[in-house]
Amino acid sequence: MSDLVLNRHNPFLSRPTKAADGNELTSSEAVEHFIRESLSENTRQAYRSDLAHFMGWGGVLPASPELVAQYLADHAEALAPASLARRVATLSKVHSANGWENPCRAEIVRATMRGIKRVKGTAQEQAKPLLREDLFLVLDALGEDTRAKRDRALLLIGWAGGFRSSELTGLDVADVEEVREGLVLHLRRSKTDQTGQGRKLGIPHGRTRHCPVGALIAWLGTLNQPEAKIFRPVDRHGNLRGDTLRADAVSTILRNRLTAAGIDPVGYSGHSLRAGLATSAIKAGVPTYKVRAQTGHASDAMLGRYVRDAGLFDGNAAGALL
Repeated sequence: MSDLVLNRHNPFLSRPTKAADGNELTSSEAVEHFIRESLSENTRQAYRSDLAHFMGWGGVLPASPELVAQYLADHAEALAPASLARRVATLSKVHSANGWENPCRAEIVRATMRGIKRVKGTAQEQAKPLLREDLFLVLDALGEDTRAKRDRALLLIGWAGGFRSSELTGLDVADVEEVREGLVLHLRRSKTDQTGQGRKLGIPHGRTRHCPVGALIAWLGTLNQPEAKIFRPVDRHGNLRGDTLRADAVSTILRNRLTAAGIDPVGYSGHSLRAGLATSAIKAGVPTYKVRAQTGHASDAMLGRYVRDAGLFDGNAAGALL
């Protein structure tokens, strides 16, 4: 399905319109171009997916409040409240972008969402953090073949940098700068930095048997390509295949390595690296502002769940009594 039934000038979902011959955009095309670029490609893909699901169910655009409410009710059992809320946000954005009356603001839609949240609850299942001790068990089980070298670097850098999967797989060789203290990684763009301001991230030399700096340098020596993505697919024969590792491959790699180390992989995902650093650092007494400097969280409130998890057994009331 193309861009569904949206008008062809919809700036949020349409493909780039700039001519391949490099001709300058007209004024209207320029407006469309910059509005489109206000959203990341991942967000546009999510919008397309949400709309395809709505249309496949039998939805039409523009939609009535009653139709949207019925769509939510029909999928209340199959989809989590957070997923339904995202679909409502998508439909709201599309209606606003096209100048249509927004059905998602109607009380029938709001009331339906409130009812679904009360019945099903709104607690989201969080990825299990890969704590320092388990990370070391995974790394100890790795071999020395090409794929193992890549995975060692990927896991250590992903964990030490508190990276999101998309940030980790988006790193280029040119983004790595060696300094006396370790490595400086130049993060060009992230989920919370859609304007591309970028930020620098320090990866210090490790003090244990597992050094993220040494692991990455060893992998780059194997890669031996100055202009490439750092993390790329590797087949079972140790050959590089493709130019870019998909972000969702981080979850697969981690689960496979957890299994090989004898750890149940259920509940772990690519986000477990980021959550593992935050939780482990807080358990170790690292100030939250230092954790945020590494992970890029905007506030202590965003770190709240890691703080709570890390402190479950600190001064535990039952521990003082039993």
